[in-house]
Amino acid sequence: MAGWVDAVVGGGGLLLLPALLVAVPGMPPAMALGTNKLAAIAGTTTAALTFARRTKIDWAVAGPAAALAVVCAGVGAALAGTVPPSAYRPVVLVVLLLVALFVLLRPRLGVAAAPHRRTRTRVVVAVLVAGVGIAAYDGLIGPGTGTFLVLAFTALVGADFLHGSAMAKVVNAGTNAGALAVFAVTGNVWWLLGAAMAVCNIVGAMVGARMALRRGAGFVRVVLLVVVLALVAKLGYDQWLAG
Repeated sequence: MAGWVDAVVGGGGLLLLPALLVAVPGMPPAMALGTNKLAAIAGTTTAALTFARRTKIDWAVAGPAAALAVVCAGVGAALAGTVPPSAYRPVVLVVLLLVALFVLLRPRLGVAAAPHRRTRTRVVVAVLVAGVGIAAYDGLIGPGTGTFLVLAFTALVGADFLHGSAMAKVVNAGTNAGALAVFAVTGNVWWLLGAAMAVCNIVGAMVGARMALRRGAGFVRVVLLVVVLALVAKLGYDQWLAG
């Protein structure tokens, strides 16, 4: 399921991380993040290859962003655990609520491409937002990264949701690679469990990417809204009701 969600619009960590923490009580958060990255990189790479074979990817944006993402996600992963969850949850909650309102109030956003938005300045901004800001967030926290990437490419360079999702998979593969490298060096990856999860993630990613390609941008938009609202509910529960 996480592979399917990640392939369509991102946000598979919403399923993977809680599943890990429930299945293995007492697992350190850094270990859960690292094992999640091992599974996620398999799925996002599979989805990226599936999209690349079947649709056009804006490599002038996705390529540099992915290269930056490897480094910046690694930096975020190195800082994982230094920031308490209570410090970032309210900020992420507000951002997600604004994302949901933004998409709901602009029903035509992402349904069709808006190439007039793709100026040189916007391309640079999109590369920096995706490759630096969102990538560092992925290494540090994780859930919702793919969703933020889709919105960044849609709002900044005028991609429709389908092509924005394809670009997001390329960058997300970079963020997962950078974070996984750091978690591996620090011994925070459960390799056997992560490898087993990776196999399932690949299957879900193949199904999700093909479904997104077949059903188009409108389908991706609906899934994006569902994932954003689910993230809001999960983070709100963790912030105010859990424990």
